[in-house]
Amino acid sequence: MTKELESEIESYLVWAVTLRGGTTYKFTSPAMRGVADRIVCMPRGKTFFVELKRPKGGEFSAQQMQFAQEMQRLNQNYVALKTKQEIDEWISKN
Repeated sequence: MTKELESEIESYLVWAVTLRGGTTYKFTSPAMRGVADRIVCMPRGKTFFVELKRPKGGEFSAQQMQFAQEMQRLNQNYVALKTKQEIDEWISKN
């Protein structure tokens, strides 16, 4: 297994979402650290906050864990993905 970088996982997500008719937006928030990497808008009105990590060693910061908990509290669609296989499985469900 090759050591994939987070940027490679992110590029794959963008490609896979676009292939299925969706779009992705790079998400940055200067006033708040720990926000998800991407906002993904899929056909049929589904929107997701997507955190991407490299397959091995990609750990969550305290701010990222807080953001994930806040999205759960607000009943938002949030997912963390680490591999191309996880992306494919997630997209097939959405």
